[in-house]
Amino acid sequence: MRNLTRCVHQPAVSHEGFAALVPGVHRASTIVFASAQDYRDRKQRGPDGYSYGLNGTPTARVLEAQIAALEGAAHCTLMPSGMSAISLVMLAVLRQGDRVLIPDSVYPPVRKFCATMLAGLGIAHSIYRPDASDLPGLLGADVRLIWMESPGSTTMEVQDLRAIAALARAHGILTGCDNTWATPLLLRPLELGVDIAMQALTKYAGGHSDILMGSVAVNDRDLYLRLKEARTTLGINVSPDDCSLALRGLASMGVRLAHAGRVALELAGHLRSFASVRRVLHPAFTDCDGSAIWAREASGHSATFTVQLEEPSVAVLDAAIEQARFFAIGASWGGAHSLMVPMTVDDIRNWPPVPGATYIRLSIGLEDPRDLRDDLDRVFGYLDAALAKAAAP
Repeated sequence: MRNLTRCVHQPAVSHEGFAALVPGVHRASTIVFASAQDYRDRKQRGPDGYSYGLNGTPTARVLEAQIAALEGAAHCTLMPSGMSAISLVMLAVLRQGDRVLIPDSVYPPVRKFCATMLAGLGIAHSIYRPDASDLPGLLGADVRLIWMESPGSTTMEVQDLRAIAALARAHGILTGCDNTWATPLLLRPLELGVDIAMQALTKYAGGHSDILMGSVAVNDRDLYLRLKEARTTLGINVSPDDCSLALRGLASMGVRLAHAGRVALELAGHLRSFASVRRVLHPAFTDCDGSAIWAREASGHSATFTVQLEEPSVAVLDAAIEQARFFAIGASWGGAHSLMVPMTVDDIRNWPPVPGATYIRLSIGLEDPRDLRDDLDRVFGYLDAALAKAAAP
């Protein structure tokens, strides 16, 4: 062997005696085969076999297996983001002439995806009330999927997953649920009869605001094969380095979620005393839509909630948010840093939140709870003062 060849071909080394607590990071585009015949037979390796880097490496397989175990699922596949995971589900199960039903409280990009990408493929969508009171009237022979999100990521309405899943099953319709807010540590949609459980691993699983990833977990093997085929056909993969970071995040997710969820509930209760707060939207509170369902179906609360305000001006709201020292301004949630972001729900159509109403969504991180409370006192104290000044004669 000459030097240029030695530069390319690494010598074999013994792994005997090597044991680590964390999975290795396996990076690969090309998968090599022991023989030409082995290569010809590569498709016999099945959807979870190794045939090309696009189909994943052992690092991704470990993460998929761990997510499946947490969800109580037989199968899991990974995607580069939560939204791409939702898109995969819809592209895999819907065809021209089909219709999908989505709740009015759905993550806004899902509504846009249905109205643009799916519509361009001849796939229709209808929007139903999060409490599903109008859902039976929207069913038809063309409905192939009912999508759920519980609680809604902006206005926090809780959906009755068990009841919706039972209704769908009676009509031969698939169901899927965005379980990002709760994670499978607090809610397991598959155990409630839902067919597809999706998460944005970007949030609590990643846990440090530095990766994007989504997961789709199912029990039905035929459905899993459809998802995997669609993912491969679209040429989508996830980075083994990101999988490694998600695996690291999962190791501490339980304690992070428990701590941040407890602090968030305390702070949410504290905010109810401010005059500028019209309503605190948190599934633990009985005035939050579906709170009784959540108490029955879930085992706790995560650390993201929304505050509906007494309609401050944009200038006042912006100035109030700038009083914060520790809350960063940014979307997403589930990381170590606390976040706040002003929001409106202009696209809500037929559900109690008023179109154009003003909200602040808060994600509670891992800072000292006293510092976070002081921050919120500054922000909402400013809003209270502005409200009092506006009401003065």
